[in-house]
Formats: sequence, C-alpha cells, structure tokens
Amino acid sequence: MVFMVLLIFWALVFSLILFKIKKGRGAEWAKIFRILTLVFSISFFTYWFIKRSSVGIVQDSVALQVINKLPQPIDFYVINLNDPEAGKAIETKHIGNIRSEYYRIEYLRMDRSDEYWIVGYLGKKNLVYFSQHAVPNKNIDQIIEINNYINQSVKLSEIAKKQVEAYNYENTKVGIWVTLDFLLLFLNLVLLTRKRK
Repeated sequence: MVFMVLLIFWALVFSLILFKIKKGRGAEWAKIFRILTLVFSISFFTYWFIKRSSVGIVQDSVALQVINKLPQPIDFYVINLNDPEAGKAIETKHIGNIRSEYYRIEYLRMDRSDEYWIVGYLGKKNLVYFSQHAVPNKNIDQIIEINNYINQSVKLSEIAKKQVEAYNYENTKVGIWVTLDFLLLFLNLVLLTRKRK
C-alpha cells in the first residue's frame, strides 16, 4: 500500500513538471502521461476506498463480537497472533471506539493462529483493558463482553502497546502521503482541465 501511494506521489509530481512542456514534440506525450497518471490515481483510490468501506468478511474466518459493558466508550484493538510464545503479532486491527452497551464485529483469519488479544484504550494513551483469548474451535464465533478494567498480563500488554503504536504510526504515515497525493491530484486535474487563454 505504501509503495503504491509513494509511486502515485512521484508520478503526480512528475506530471506537474511536465505541465511546463506546452510546445514541441514532447507536449503530446507529456499530456498523455498526465492523463494516464490521473486515470490510474483516481482508479486506485476509488478501488482502495471501496475496499476499505466494505464489510471485511473473510472466507474461513472467525467472527469476533466485542460488547462494551463498561460505563464509558473504549477504543478497542485486536491483535491476531502467529506464535503466542514469542509474542509475534501478525495482524493488528482497530475495532473502533465502542460506546457503552454497544458492540462491534470483526472477522479474524485464524488459519495460522489459535490466539488473539484484545486491547482497550481510554483516550489515546491510557491502556485500561488487556485480555488473551484462545480459539480451540475455529468453527465457533467468539463473543467477548467487556465488564471490567483488567490487564491479564503486564508483560504481554507492553508488547500489545508497541504493536498498537506501530499500527497507528503506519496509518498516520499512510494518511499523510494520501493527503499529499490528493493535493497533487487536485492540482493536476485543475491544470489539465483549465482552458488556455
């Protein structure tokens, strides 16, 4: 994902530079490159947003329903583990900020895993909930009710904290690059569609 966003960024920067070529043999090729770059960029981001917006049902997955029974909204993450002994996380997902007496459903691929962790934050940095959950039968969906503030393992919760921080950092980085891409996309679109005087 990051590679594609960076590739689009540099292609759009190059398209802006090619805008200066208005005459001569290269002008037509420059315009074709700019049009192709815009079409590819718009297509990629349209596909990406549709994919991100759609429900993430995965084939042969386990449905996890997290119910918040606590009196205030908690921001939940789920970490799917490959090797629980080594604490290696293969996937971190943001379930969402769940209000009191509400729930969210997430779908987990458990083909390489038989354990997941749930991490809850009150605010941005205050970890108030951590629990480990085994999946002995991958044909049964999981329902977890969060009734109290608990940290089942201080050591593992520290690993989880680092995973969540890395996940949030990666999302922030991608968000910045996507914003820059949209700015360049808009500039290229305006320059390409404006009428020459």
